[in-house]
Amino acid sequence: MVNVWAADITPLLIEEIYRAYYNRVPKWRKEKADKLRNVADRARSVGAWILWEKIQEMAGLPEDAVFNLSHSGKYVLCACSDREGVQVGCDVEMTGALRMSVAERYFCPSECKIIRAGVDEKEQAEWFYRFWVLKESFMKATRRGMGLDMRTYEFAWRPDGIPYMRKQPDEYPGIYLCREYELKQGDARAAVITTDDEIGGRLQEVRLA
Repeated sequence: MVNVWAADITPLLIEEIYRAYYNRVPKWRKEKADKLRNVADRARSVGAWILWEKIQEMAGLPEDAVFNLSHSGKYVLCACSDREGVQVGCDVEMTGALRMSVAERYFCPSECKIIRAGVDEKEQAEWFYRFWVLKESFMKATRRGMGLDMRTYEFAWRPDGIPYMRKQPDEYPGIYLCREYELKQGDARAAVITTDDEIGGRLQEVRLA
């Protein structure tokens, strides 16, 4: 089963707290954070790894457990499975203005149609971010990133509100489960996609400090 956790990295914007956590992460993660110029970027990089370490401890997961990390704005996200050999991808994005030009460039025509059908720009923007985190999660699950054309896979929603892949790339014919989440403050969307046969329906929020 895949479980999903999120945390607010705002406390890590305080230098003293950031340094305390920075000193706990592996050397390679320190080096990755050191390459980032922006204070918030460094906090997200370190915070994502601290979240993973907390989850390992809470759930008793081994070092080689399958997991994926994401971060955006003040949030970090982690999805992990207790099964071996599965694919897991997750994404979190702070919501904002409608980016229709991005949708028209990267999304399927049917997905753009759903976005445009929103009653106003606010609802259209909500649809855009729902699609975006699902698209990103699948790219991360396959480990292809932007090397995978977003128009080769298409999302839709079942009557019960659960998203599913209506079209998949030929090279990824497996069964992928999808789930989407909204952060409690309503300012971000998140999604998880996996070849595991179950995903937790609740997003668990963790305090980093």
